[in-house]
Amino acid sequence: MFLRKSVILAAVIVAGLMCAYAADITGKWNAEFDSQVGPQKYVFEFKVSGAALTGTANSEVAGAKAATPITEGKINGNDISFVENLNYQGMDLKIEYKGTIAGDVIKLARTVSGQEGEKFEAKRAK
Repeated sequence: MFLRKSVILAAVIVAGLMCAYAADITGKWNAEFDSQVGPQKYVFEFKVSGAALTGTANSEVAGAKAATPITEGKINGNDISFVENLNYQGMDLKIEYKGTIAGDVIKLARTVSGQEGEKFEAKRAK
């Protein structure tokens, strides 16, 4: 019985430490990059709760603006991943992001509907 309680307590402590270690990127992050459809501007508004990431991806592509909820967001230490399900000119696109947090910069790579996309940096808005 004592061993079982000790194992459960250790698991709770480890889970708590993992959540505490997740970087807090709550707030606005700006990014600009070139893509196959031209220049793109993004303002990511991130919300962090433990290891879960939510928020909004505000994009501007070829003069068209969109605000898309961030889904499937995760933070593990300095690693980040999330999905933007964007409707661009009537096409539904699943844009998957993966990156690394380094202070006030997030180095991101994205795939668009399974195709390799752009690599770029998002910087914390000041």
